[in-house]
Amino acid sequence: MNTTKKSSSEKELLFSLENEKPATERLYGRRRGHPLRDRQQRLYDDYLPRIKFPQSALKNPKDAFGQIPEEVWMEVGFGGGEHSIARHRANPDVGYIACEVFENGVCSLLSNLLDETDDEKTAPIPDMLRLWNEDARILIREFPDQSIDKLFLMFPDPWPKARHSKRRFVHPDRIPLLHRILRPGAHWHVASDDPTYQEWVLEVMGNQSYFEKVLETSERPSNWPSTRYEQKAYQAGRQPIFWIFKKV
Repeated sequence: MNTTKKSSSEKELLFSLENEKPATERLYGRRRGHPLRDRQQRLYDDYLPRIKFPQSALKNPKDAFGQIPEEVWMEVGFGGGEHSIARHRANPDVGYIACEVFENGVCSLLSNLLDETDDEKTAPIPDMLRLWNEDARILIREFPDQSIDKLFLMFPDPWPKARHSKRRFVHPDRIPLLHRILRPGAHWHVASDDPTYQEWVLEVMGNQSYFEKVLETSERPSNWPSTRYEQKAYQAGRQPIFWIFKKV
C-alpha cells in the first residue's frame, strides 16, 4: 500500500490543477502497473520523498538542488528512467528534473540510484537530480519565465484516437506555455515511434511560431541516450523519429 503523504499546501496545489480541466483531459494513463514489490514500495515511500522536487522551489527551480546548477533541464514522462539517469550522470553541473507519474517507472529509476543493501531512509540522494511524480503541468504552470534551459519529451503516450488529441503533450495550447518557461535559444528534444504522433508533431510544430525545427532524423543522434521504449519500437518494426526544436 502506498503510504506517501502530501502536505496540505501540496494537496491544494494538486487540487487546483486537477479542477482546472476534466480528469479525462489528463496527459497520462494509469499510475500503476503490477503491484510494487517490497523493495519498490520502500523506495517509493521512503526514498522518493527525499529526492522529490520541493514545492518550495517552484518559483526558482535552481533552489531544488544540493548545489546551484549551471542550468536546469526537465524531462516530461521519463518512463523507466534510463534517459534521465544517463543525462544526469553525463552532465554533473546540470540540475535535472525528471517527471513521471507511473509508479513502476519511478521505482525503476530509483532502483538504479541505490544498491540493494542501501537503506532507503538514510542513503544519500544525488545533489543534481530531482523527481516529480505528479502531473508535469503543475511545474509548467508554476515555474517562472525563462527558468528551464532544456526540455525532453522521449516517446510520450501517443493517445492515438483523434478524440484524445488534447491529451497529447505536443499540443497547440501547450506550445506557448513551454515557450514561456524556456530560456531564449533553449532546445526541446522530442522522440516518437508512433506514426500518428509523428504526423501530429509535424502538423502542430509546423503551424506555430514559438519554436523552429533544427533537427529531424530517423537515426538517434549519437549523444542521445537510448531507452527501452526505443528498443521496443525497433523490435516491433516501428521507426522512431528524433527532433530538436529551438525556442525563438
